[in-house]
Amino acid sequence: MTDLQTLIRERLSHKRGGLLSNQGYILGIDVGSYGLRAALVDLSGYSFTSVDKAFESAAPDAIIEQVIGMAKGLLEEADVATGRLVRVGVGFGGPLDLHHGVVRLSPRMAGWENYPLQERFEQAFDAVTLIDNDANLIALGEATFGVAKDRQHVFYMHLSSGVGGGAVLNGRLYHGATSTAGEIGHAMVGKGWDGTGRPETLEELVSISGILRRARTLGLETNNLDEIFSDHPVGQRVIQETIELIATRCAQTIALLDPEIIVLGGIVVRIGGERFVKAISDKMNECIAPQFAHPVPIVASILGHDSVTMGAVALALDSLTD
Repeated sequence: MTDLQTLIRERLSHKRGGLLSNQGYILGIDVGSYGLRAALVDLSGYSFTSVDKAFESAAPDAIIEQVIGMAKGLLEEADVATGRLVRVGVGFGGPLDLHHGVVRLSPRMAGWENYPLQERFEQAFDAVTLIDNDANLIALGEATFGVAKDRQHVFYMHLSSGVGGGAVLNGRLYHGATSTAGEIGHAMVGKGWDGTGRPETLEELVSISGILRRARTLGLETNNLDEIFSDHPVGQRVIQETIELIATRCAQTIALLDPEIIVLGGIVVRIGGERFVKAISDKMNECIAPQFAHPVPIVASILGHDSVTMGAVALALDSLTD
């Protein structure tokens, strides 16, 4: 298990910033990506404490009240007044309008359209609040505290119930013109597997549901991703197809963004393990045109369930240097 205390202490002790970067506290919040999670980081003592609860389906206001209560509980336990908070970072599992600080929608929960996420946390804590989607924050968290912590140019791909991504370029998150940069899961990848010839997105093919759907079309009826990664011949075929799809997208990303490292995360990667990641890396190198051929490691993320909260902390920390 990753020792977050060590990672945070190591990185914060070397992080140079403005006047506020070595004093006060930062809250990192995860709304729904890995349940409800809150982390409190002491910028002077480099300490880290966190709390999490299983996600319960409820109305948006009720969910936000619950996670705000969790965060306030952390402050009370640490005997920290809200006035000592210098930043709050919040991650959300869905697309956001960063300019207006609102949720565009949630792929998994109803009622979040145009929800004022940033405003709710600023009202609760009277502190500058920054928001971003979960994949972006995992990318930044791994680049700041995790497996890519010494790299300035990082691409992250998340393989779970959906497929997302995030790009860190020159050490900062890259959002693009409309805050949707990195959404590789929505890229069309040609004719899919549904037999209609309809172009399908990467998400439709290599998300959990996409992988299970492909297995069913080949005769393996299962809802267990572990079975897909077993020695079953259908499972092996599906995984090989998945490896080829992801590796091709990684090769294209290298040609487009020239990252130093590609990080893979999400439940598909956790179950697939090192063998799955290595197979993607090997196949990717076969797909790279000679003029772009240079060592670009593909590695698994290491921050686990704390990845979004730590990415939110990194986002808040970066804002102190602006």
